[in-house]
Amino acid sequence: MRAKLSEDAGASAATPGQFFRSPGFLAAEGVTHTLEIDTNPPLRAPLIVREIPGGGGRDATSPYGYPGAAGGPEEPPEASEVDWSGTGLVTAFIRDRIGAPSLAGGPARSSVSLADPRRESGVRKRMREQIRANERRGWSVGVETGPDSDPADRAAFRAAYEQTMHRTGASERYLFTAEYFDTVLAEPSAWLLLAGRSGAAPEAGAIAVTSDGHLHYFLGGTAEGALADSPMKNLFAAMIALAGELGLILNLGGGVVPGDSLDQFKRRFANDSAEFRTHEIVCDAAAYARLSPGDPAPEGFFPAYRAGR
Repeated sequence: MRAKLSEDAGASAATPGQFFRSPGFLAAEGVTHTLEIDTNPPLRAPLIVREIPGGGGRDATSPYGYPGAAGGPEEPPEASEVDWSGTGLVTAFIRDRIGAPSLAGGPARSSVSLADPRRESGVRKRMREQIRANERRGWSVGVETGPDSDPADRAAFRAAYEQTMHRTGASERYLFTAEYFDTVLAEPSAWLLLAGRSGAAPEAGAIAVTSDGHLHYFLGGTAEGALADSPMKNLFAAMIALAGELGLILNLGGGVVPGDSLDQFKRRFANDSAEFRTHEIVCDAAAYARLSPGDPAPEGFFPAYRAGR
């Protein structure tokens, strides 16, 4: 099997109705190319191709989330069985789908929390009490499809999200523009959920998206003034209810690192879990060895030559 790149901004991997390969999401993420592996049928994955600093050539990464690939055979190929030399890349980092991987193998980067509405609820009793207490305080959650969401609601979500990112010291990668949010929310596979107190503007929100048999919690945030009540609990409960209406399993994701407070919070809503796998592919071993520093990169960091850059 051979792999090649097409300079089509991910168009041949785009899959309407699957958010993480939807045209709007690929455009918002700045996808530049499609990786194609000549399986039967062909496997096509969206990639962002980048110049390696210092004139070291090019490498590529998947867009954010769980994009995996479109197409491909029933039995996914092993990355080690593919000839990557035709891509012209030094490395490729591919984030796979949840539940039905595009490529076989690859390390389990983390475990994500799932809430399957068809099974007994995983929401703990104490959490249910806290959700009801918030409701008594006047908190409620509204749900809108992305394309039909009100501009004022989008602005309220963006404000809560930006406050959360600044509060947590998030990297620049997660400081999205208003245009980014407008582009992803224009996709029919996106939903906007907002939590607010009676008579007041929303102070917490979440974007949920449908892709590859799951409803995924994509992005969310809480404004400073709402932290004491933690309305994200109510938003998670509303996402579980939405997943039930759609007949899908909710993927809540994991933490920034496995076992952190965010990861533990999400587990309190889960009744199942799944592995999130990535594929760390060295396409040009000689170039990779030349570019990689003498000191090892932090554990789990790929490619090594980008550590600290």
